[in-house]
Amino acid sequence: MNKESLLAVPPLELDNVVRTYRSGAGELPVLRGVDLALHSGEIVALVAPSGTGKSTLLHLAGLLEKPDGGRVFIDGRDAGALGDADRTAIRRDGIGFVYQFHHLLPEFTALENVVLPQMIAGKSRRAAEPRARALLDSFGLSARVDHLPGKLSGGEQQRVAIARAMANAPRVLLADEPTGNLDVATAASVFDELLHAVRAQGVAALIATHNPELAARMDRTVTLRDGRVVPL
Repeated sequence: MNKESLLAVPPLELDNVVRTYRSGAGELPVLRGVDLALHSGEIVALVAPSGTGKSTLLHLAGLLEKPDGGRVFIDGRDAGALGDADRTAIRRDGIGFVYQFHHLLPEFTALENVVLPQMIAGKSRRAAEPRARALLDSFGLSARVDHLPGKLSGGEQQRVAIARAMANAPRVLLADEPTGNLDVATAASVFDELLHAVRAQGVAALIATHNPELAARMDRTVTLRDGRVVPL
C-alpha cells in the first residue's frame, strides 16, 4: 500500500461491532452494533456514563478483546482475520495505550520506560534512545530522563506514560481518562501536550473522558447509547 492509499484508509474502523458478556446469570449485551471510524490526526472524545461500555469499546479497538460480531480494522486490515502473533504485533507497533494510572515500570528510569517498547519491537537500545529522548524533551522532561518514576511528580509520570505510548510511532492512540488522576491545572497542561503530540504525529486518537471541557477541545465527541456509538 502506497503512502497516499495509507493516508486515505482510517487507521481505526469498527464495523457493526457486537460484544456480549456471558455468565451464570445470563447474557449482558454491552455493544450492539458499533460503527466508528477515526482518521489520521483526528482526536475523538468518548464521553459516556460508567457502565455503558467505554472500557469494552477501548479494549476491542485495542485488540485486547475480540468482538462477538462485526469487524475491527487497523489500517484497513481486518484484525479478526489475523492470528494471535499478528494481532500482538499490531498492538505493539500500531497502537498506543494511555491509562488513568501511568503504569510505568518503577525500577526503570523515565528514559528506559520509553526505550523498552522500542526494544521489544526489535530496536537496539542505541537506536531507541534518540527517539525516547526526543519524545521526553517534547514533554519538557529533558532534565528528568534519568529519574525513576517514584522521583517524578504525578504530571511528569503521566507525561512519560504518554511518551511511552508514542514510542513506536503508532497509528492509533487509545486513552482512558489520561488526566483523571491529576489536579485541574496539571491535567490541563498534560492534556495540551497530549493534543499537540497527537496532531504533530498524525495519530488517530480515541480518548475516553468525563471532563466536558477537555472533550470540547477535541475534534468531535461521541457517546454510547443503547450499545451504539452516536454523536454527542
